[in-house]
Amino acid sequence: MIQTTFPDRAVMAELVAKMLWEIKAVHFNAETPYKYASGIASPVYIDCRKLLSYPRIRSTVMDFAASILMRDAGFEQFDCIAGGETAGIPFAALLADRLGLPMIYVRKQPKGHGRNAQIEGEMPAGARVLVIEDLTTAGGSMFKFIDAIRAAGGVVEHGIALFYYGIFAEAEERFAAGEVKFHHIATWRDVLAVAKAQKLFDDKTLSEVEAFLNRPLEWSSAHGGISTL
Repeated sequence: MIQTTFPDRAVMAELVAKMLWEIKAVHFNAETPYKYASGIASPVYIDCRKLLSYPRIRSTVMDFAASILMRDAGFEQFDCIAGGETAGIPFAALLADRLGLPMIYVRKQPKGHGRNAQIEGEMPAGARVLVIEDLTTAGGSMFKFIDAIRAAGGVVEHGIALFYYGIFAEAEERFAAGEVKFHHIATWRDVLAVAKAQKLFDDKTLSEVEAFLNRPLEWSSAHGGISTL
């Protein structure tokens, strides 16, 4: 199934934000902050894996991802879709089906036994590969997968995340330096806008969330997390 409609970008972002709220994938805890893989301490956490459990929602999100890619990257720019271990794998399969493309997945490290493979599936040398993750904070984990694909002879010029934090300047610098065009559907600002419009957070919670989004590394440092990326 290949997606051929192109909704307004702002509408797609708002709808994905509403979906995340609807399925209770947005979590807040300023008293005991969440710790990300990067070491950042945060009062907010998005669980995009929950999207998989809702067929109508996951289908719509894949439609949006396909729309963004064809609009911003092109119609014939990829030879296969790669999902990063673990959350990116099911979304890679769904998107590959949407776009009528082969799919591979990439481990964080080589398997350690058997063929000691890090990339599973068929990836010919020179294949143009799109890397997908469920969410991206500062881009570090995505580049682990991108680097592995490039080392194996693949060409990676584009990456996509369903949800992008959109609050770290370091992320934009990393993608620019790595020569990867980054695509996404929704950000924390979109989620916060829905929260304000529907009064899903009380004023104190909104204030704490905005404090983190405006100065994430300062907030992280003050709450036991890292202060630099």
